[in-house]
Amino acid sequence: MAVEWRFTPDDVARLRFAFSPLWELVTSLRVLRSPARHSLHLPWIRTVRPRLRGLDLTELFALVPVAGYMPDFLTPPPDTPLPDFGAELERVRRTDPLIAADEVAWVPGADPAALARFRDDPAEGVRRVTDRLGEYWTVAFEESWPRVRALLEADVMWRSRRLAAGGVRELFADLHPSIGWHGDRLVTAKRHSYAGDIGGEGLVLVPSAFTWPDVLVMYEPYQPMIGYPARGVGALWSQGSPCTPRALSALLGRTRAQILTALDEPGSTTGLARRLDLTPGAVSQHLTVLHDGGLVTRQRLGREVLYRRTAMGDALALGPDRARARVAPGQ
Repeated sequence: MAVEWRFTPDDVARLRFAFSPLWELVTSLRVLRSPARHSLHLPWIRTVRPRLRGLDLTELFALVPVAGYMPDFLTPPPDTPLPDFGAELERVRRTDPLIAADEVAWVPGADPAALARFRDDPAEGVRRVTDRLGEYWTVAFEESWPRVRALLEADVMWRSRRLAAGGVRELFADLHPSIGWHGDRLVTAKRHSYAGDIGGEGLVLVPSAFTWPDVLVMYEPYQPMIGYPARGVGALWSQGSPCTPRALSALLGRTRAQILTALDEPGSTTGLARRLDLTPGAVSQHLTVLHDGGLVTRQRLGREVLYRRTAMGDALALGPDRARARVAPGQ
């Protein structure tokens, strides 16, 4: 079984990337419920579980099962590349109660009492669920969001370059093992079947940290969308500085060498500062020197500026042989 979309040339041109704090928040509920299946996130789970003792997540857990369908109104497709969590939560709050009740009825194997309570008064259910999501964000997720956002920004930059360099075939070649591009069709292996046209709306590609290892899809009546695991998610919760060769430290200075080595994936000033335990101001100054020296490039993505190594930076950080073998479309 599979989900299959048919593309016209116009549909290909309307491909866009976005990411969503609400998507991360909702899918993180699955991580909390099934830690063994999402072992990459164990450091986050250990941190947030003690904070959740006073928060009743029973209804949210009923609506977001460990696997299978969850109500689409909880995760509307992002309508901007960099949505604000408050604006996304407001979209959930404005959901038509009849649509919400209909979607909740499709949730498999959930607590019957919780589902019945929601369906008895769906307007109140939407209000209650929205309020609880806001509380859960504040208690368990708001602190982690900058780190997660930096990972998603780096994925969008890398894949945008891949799309520009090799087209849609190159883009979808390694998006996820379950996804394949076949001429004018995109096929995603799922537990159910669907086939349709993109229909002029374009496909939204949403990198995610908390969907790993799965792919999530949405289609009519919503805008077509695929949520896929972001690159580098395995290192999301890693701490400390990368191992820096002594010769590179002697050439550039220890801190600049650490920053250059840390840019195996594109990174922002704040993300690097957090990872390396430096101030954003210090990181910014060192990045300026590395940029002026031709070792990194920079590109604005929404409100952030992301830095990545140039070919010369790769040669210094990785050594000539590894740098030549590095796959980096567009260089």
